[in-house]
Amino acid sequence: MAARRSLGRRFRWLWTSYAISAYGSGLGFGALPLIAVLVLDASPIEVSILAAMGPAVGALIALPLGPWVEFRRKRPVMVAMDVIRCAAMVSIPIAYAVGWLGFVQLLVVSAVVAAAKIAFNAASGAYLKSIVRQENLLVANARFESTNWSSIAVGPPLGGAAIGMFGPVVTVVADALSYLLSALALSAIRDRDDEPPHVGAPGMRGGQLFDGWRHLFTHPGLRALYLNQLIVSGLIMATEPLLAVLLLRELGFAPWQYGLAFAAPCLGGLIGSRLATRVVARYGRDRILRVVGTLRAVWLVGLVFVQPGLVGLVIVIGVELAIIIGMSLYNPVLATYRLEHTPEELVARTLSAWSIGTGAAIALLSTLGGAIAALTSARTAIAVAGVLILASPLLLPQRDGSQPTQSTGSELITQTGMKSR
Repeated sequence: MAARRSLGRRFRWLWTSYAISAYGSGLGFGALPLIAVLVLDASPIEVSILAAMGPAVGALIALPLGPWVEFRRKRPVMVAMDVIRCAAMVSIPIAYAVGWLGFVQLLVVSAVVAAAKIAFNAASGAYLKSIVRQENLLVANARFESTNWSSIAVGPPLGGAAIGMFGPVVTVVADALSYLLSALALSAIRDRDDEPPHVGAPGMRGGQLFDGWRHLFTHPGLRALYLNQLIVSGLIMATEPLLAVLLLRELGFAPWQYGLAFAAPCLGGLIGSRLATRVVARYGRDRILRVVGTLRAVWLVGLVFVQPGLVGLVIVIGVELAIIIGMSLYNPVLATYRLEHTPEELVARTLSAWSIGTGAAIALLSTLGGAIAALTSARTAIAVAGVLILASPLLLPQRDGSQPTQSTGSELITQTGMKSR
């Protein structure tokens, strides 16, 4: 069975590294907005700026990192990015302990972590494609997706309880430690098979900065999926700080209730990710991308109806559950399609471009959401996002006729014009 298929020792260590980091991040889920609200008494616009500026500045920092990652061995890059994220997160509890923690530091940490995450994801995607056979990529991505959602299901309730008992920065310490342990797991692989591609000069060229976007926008299927993802991710993430303000400040939810509202629905992520290989085998990849890509966008507007108390908690959990089941089924299929249709020589740059674009979309839409909330209310801004996202399925490809891209030496062989399923 696909769920029990062995993908090799290197994948097991890569998966272990991912799991450690994911569970650490699960404990620290929403930690920076929570610290901004509970410690620094940040306003709704400040919380939205925190959510927007981190990805935006991180994307600018990461812009030259795509070519840099492409022509280097990927495992050392991942280790370095884990160490950088650990150091950035550790600075928060240190500053809090001595009374120096401020909003600017949260912005800086958010930007550094965002940039390092982009570089890490670019390197890990390229490394995954080099160690896992193409027919096993969906299985591998489904395992990552399942781990991600299980970590969010377990982490936020424990993180919320830890914040209540030990203070608002304890989960940041756990998150920082997880990056260090992730780096140690990657170091345990100890192989030298991860050689960078020898296509083009390793020195920085201006054109290399845009090779990833050039590939995304010249490939019909990737172009449509990329534009759709920018809108969907941007609008969903734009509601996160707004929902934090609505639940914690305006409706009086406790931190543990806020964590539970996001953690319980993540059990749905286990359902979707575990079904991915089966539903693709039965219905075909293209149909899943269209149908599930549409369904994941219709639920966000339901957050407008959240109320105080148990009823409001149930509404949030129900809406998030529907969104997460769709996302957890869609994401591994999308990630596999993206790797299959990107030559090895462009994987890091393409994934960097994808992440940078997503970060920019989140920054822009979070800023707009914060501005709308400042002029009206957090609930109104959530309603606007919920209505706008309903148009996102129009960007999904109706039919994809391309086949996976292969690379041999310096040649990029892209087969088109044939139905893949």
